[in-house]
Amino acid sequence: MELVNFSHTIKLSCSSLFLPFVIAYLQNGNFEEKPDPRYLKKTILIGKYALPKWEINGLVEYISGGPQPGGMFFPVTHGIHAVRLGNEASISQTIKVKPGQWYALILGASRTCTQNEVLRISVPPKSGDVPLQTLYSFNGDVISWGFKATSNVAKVTFHNPGVQEDPACGPLLDAIAIRELYPPSPTADNLVKNPGFEEGPFPIFNTTNGVLLPPKHQDLESPLPGWIIESLKAIKFIDSKHFNVPFGDGAVELVAGRESAIAQIIRTVPNKLYNMKFTIGDAKNGCHGSMMVEAFAAKDTLKVPFNSEGKGRFKNASFNFKAFTDRTRITFYSSFYHSKVDDYGSLCGPILDQVIVNPVA
Repeated sequence: MELVNFSHTIKLSCSSLFLPFVIAYLQNGNFEEKPDPRYLKKTILIGKYALPKWEINGLVEYISGGPQPGGMFFPVTHGIHAVRLGNEASISQTIKVKPGQWYALILGASRTCTQNEVLRISVPPKSGDVPLQTLYSFNGDVISWGFKATSNVAKVTFHNPGVQEDPACGPLLDAIAIRELYPPSPTADNLVKNPGFEEGPFPIFNTTNGVLLPPKHQDLESPLPGWIIESLKAIKFIDSKHFNVPFGDGAVELVAGRESAIAQIIRTVPNKLYNMKFTIGDAKNGCHGSMMVEAFAAKDTLKVPFNSEGKGRFKNASFNFKAFTDRTRITFYSSFYHSKVDDYGSLCGPILDQVIVNPVA
């Protein structure tokens, strides 16, 4: 089987870092290379290699987006075709990677039935489950999942581990890409790693929905370097191409109230006083209302109100905290739930950017 070769990738410039980052579709990653009709029975793929460039196991369907028989609708945002994984079904592909390099898989995924569907992603020796029950966007979500390569090849597998009442139900995948990550370090001017979210899963495909980052207990190696998504729900990574971002190319949107928290553990000196600055605002994406971001550092807390009119405004906040150990956790979450004014099915919230921590002189 042919492997993904990064000489065929798309290279984009990240202006804030002055470094190129490399992103690429997996081979037939948008599933637009059609299977041979001989290996297709209605929508069901027949045979282990029926889906070009992929290895399949179990009941895998090759479908077109839009209205389906029985009144269902499949959102295929990134192209025309997608695959649906039935009970215990999977697709996999072996790709070339660099040992020790961090990567983010970026994929368009959604549930197809009103059941508690889960997508299991694995790159041995790592595996994690991404819940799809909560829909953050009506027209399908984009999800990212991180891993660190342990050799020069990696077998990437997407698996439906559940047994649903309807065996035809299962996760829908319509685009899969990969991006190299370069975890940044603290600097002399800031103790926070990746403070402006300039290193993250920038989408290879055009998406106005942002990229969901699964919670830590479902993704032990965050696709957002330096940060921990420690909540029950995902947070959303947004980029300046599709959203209003206060600084640079990236930011995060806190889309699920107190269930959507982001944190980082920084190095500190016990009993020393520090100052933390950060920026909150709205992404100019139809998210209106009275918002509140709560920030925590050691035993200190700051609540920052923000009234969003959906115009892309932002405000700065700052407070001092005292460190008690050589490691201090900083955490941010939104106090309330919000949805877009023109689409009540799409969760949204305040954005966070430019987190700076320095010792107080």
